[in-house]
Amino acid sequence: MFVVAVALAGAAVAVALGFRSSSRSSSSRNNSSSSPFLARVPADAARITVSARPISRPVAPGFVGLSLEFTTVEAYAGTDPSAINPVLVALVRNLAPHQRPVLRIGGDSSDWGWVRAPGLKQPAGARFTLGQRWVRVTRALAGATDARLILGLNLEANSPRLMAVEARAFSGVGRRALAAFEIGNEPELFGSIPWYQTSPGHRVFGRRRGYRFGNYVREFTRFSKLLPASVPLAGPATGGPRWIPRIPGFLAAQPRARVATLHLYPLHRCYVNQLGPTGPSIPNLLSPAASGGFDSAVAPLVAPAHARGASLRVAETNSVSCGGAPGVSDTFASSLWALDYLFHLARAGVDGVNFHTFVKAYYRPFYFTRGHGRWRAHVEPMYYGLLAFTQAAPPGSRLVRVSAPADSTLRVWATRAPDHRTRVVLINTTAVRSRQVEITLPAGGHRHATVQRLSAPSLAAKTGVTLGGRAFAPETSTGHLTGDTESLRPGRTPSGGYLVRVPAGSAAILTR
Repeated sequence: MFVVAVALAGAAVAVALGFRSSSRSSSSRNNSSSSPFLARVPADAARITVSARPISRPVAPGFVGLSLEFTTVEAYAGTDPSAINPVLVALVRNLAPHQRPVLRIGGDSSDWGWVRAPGLKQPAGARFTLGQRWVRVTRALAGATDARLILGLNLEANSPRLMAVEARAFSGVGRRALAAFEIGNEPELFGSIPWYQTSPGHRVFGRRRGYRFGNYVREFTRFSKLLPASVPLAGPATGGPRWIPRIPGFLAAQPRARVATLHLYPLHRCYVNQLGPTGPSIPNLLSPAASGGFDSAVAPLVAPAHARGASLRVAETNSVSCGGAPGVSDTFASSLWALDYLFHLARAGVDGVNFHTFVKAYYRPFYFTRGHGRWRAHVEPMYYGLLAFTQAAPPGSRLVRVSAPADSTLRVWATRAPDHRTRVVLINTTAVRSRQVEITLPAGGHRHATVQRLSAPSLAAKTGVTLGGRAFAPETSTGHLTGDTESLRPGRTPSGGYLVRVPAGSAAILTR
């Protein structure tokens, strides 16, 4: 009798929360075809209406990608081209299922590396050498993931010979893999941040103070003539707020530039007031400005880029600049931020977003250990947010219009995908209050709806993250989620909508 009473009480709670039941396997989920129950809509429920009207371009294949420093490639993939880290391969491909992922290899290391060649002197600012083994490993990684690569070239050295040598060496990754050469990295900083220091501590800059956008454009023109005509070029690889609006002018002056690249970081650990609104903290990361603050700057760049036959890519981004911040970039809050942020950029119309990482970064989506010849990965919270976006916005999806009450702590997005399914994403960024949401969808579509949650013990949690009830093993050797999928059946409301509860500090994806 006690067991029966508990079961009935549990069922009553589920009804009160707007869910029919929880199914933990595909077989039970497929058999859950009983008629829907009517859920009581609380007076304080948020009521949203999803229309069929698209408000974005289709989400491009390979929309979610990664950006790696040159030195990160072998640290992640290994040094044996015939034995590429299979866990890395799986984690890369998870973000682009049935697509070709886009890997950008660059960052600061674009201007710190060099390739040996007869008669070529090592630049004073070069910190490492890229040899044939690196090229073979990178080629093998691209082959294993079927990735398209954007490869950075050293511009700060200001050496035409070095750039030509690098381009010739990097072409060894194979024509199928090579999407573009990116000339330099954040050139707006060449005249203000030292390229290197001499032993007495004298700082040496890559360019004179006052190096401007026009100087870069002229250098791009000069160096582009040294590069193979068969390979598209990328640039200006800028994160400068004064340079980003000038990207259309850059493309107009550079007919060979086919990938316009920019860098975005909402919060900063270097060069700003750490206690200000852009300093690293969980409240700042989950503020509307951190996910949507770039919309007005990015959206006007899309049409001019496409008119020139170029794509527009946020080729380097993450939560906090300068490698991230502990207690912020490595927490579950970064997962919710990434999910919301990607939707903002998709609505703006960009063609892809590459999340930057390197071995010791706090914002790394994963890191690896190796023992007894076996690779294992530790998957960080942010990666779950990237994965949730790929599930909610498969290639070809269009964002559709949503009518929702103004609420800075409840973010609502909806997509209509080529599989004719509508997906609604609800992100509750407050740590103290769960939300009940009544969702009204367009008429038609699939008969049944399911809900999966992205959750963790708290916004500050670094472990215990789940997506649809599944998680990566603490030391995954496969790179795939484990466990049975947990799908909830939302209750139907008297008006024909769906009632979904979103616990504090979590997200939910309704699919119909």
